[in-house]
Amino acid sequence: MTGSSLFCMADADFRIVAGLFGICCNGGVCMKTDWKKLIVCIVIPVLTGALAAILTRGAMAEFDALKQPPFSPPPWIFPVVWTILYTLMGISSYMIAQADARAEEKERALAVYFYQLVVNFLWPIFFFNFGWYLFSFFWLLLLWGLVREMIRRFSDINKTAGRLNIPYLVWLTVAAYLNFGVWWLNR
Repeated sequence: MTGSSLFCMADADFRIVAGLFGICCNGGVCMKTDWKKLIVCIVIPVLTGALAAILTRGAMAEFDALKQPPFSPPPWIFPVVWTILYTLMGISSYMIAQADARAEEKERALAVYFYQLVVNFLWPIFFFNFGWYLFSFFWLLLLWGLVREMIRRFSDINKTAGRLNIPYLVWLTVAAYLNFGVWWLNR
């Protein structure tokens, strides 16, 4: 038995794509990782975020001139955090796609995942390009609710896949504070 197999058998609840081991633990059963599918699952949200960043790049000078709420992080934090979050989203979606669960349950969970990804993509366009700060705040609340539902559905299938998205929900909470603060301070 290899160390990675022992790892899977020791904690069946800790199902995670373990890139270092090259396996996917699903219910205590160790399987080889489908690297093509994993890469596609990671690339989809990362490219979604990258496209949104490209489309909003021109609005950054105007945004920089706005009053910012207290405790606003430095600008370099945002692309770092979003890249990590998009990667975690991709890994978790892969875990759901590969999970040993009913097809309809996985389809519903992944549908919520894709809905939230669309809402996520549109938020920076509404916020940065259109300057719709209050609308964007409510849009962000919609996104927060979709992500909460995605976490619930993912957790029903694979607890680790759901947990991987908790940092995303926390970051959206911070983003909602920042979004509301920008609206409030610049109305």
